[in-house]
Amino acid sequence: MKQRQIILLFLVVIPGFVAAAISGFFLFPDWTALDASHRQYQQLARSPSSTIRDLSIAQAGENRHRINCFAEGIGVLLGGVITAIGIHGICTLPDKQS
Repeated sequence: MKQRQIILLFLVVIPGFVAAAISGFFLFPDWTALDASHRQYQQLARSPSSTIRDLSIAQAGENRHRINCFAEGIGVLLGGVITAIGIHGICTLPDKQS
């Protein structure tokens, strides 16, 4: 491999892939917590004995998990974009004929 390709690979492609993988790793537990929180909120909303305070607390918990999932999803997308930019840079490097 040429020096420019190696530089792009190690400084752009691999860090982008690692960022996407790490964000994806943390996305799935947050998604599971969001699903559980949403089910709890639905159960409280259907219960005739639940108060506004209970619903507000459950809604705040659901929103917390929703924001975490959004942030981790953006991390996956951003890592993918960085990886794609690096791969595009490797593919469009001009061939230097000596």
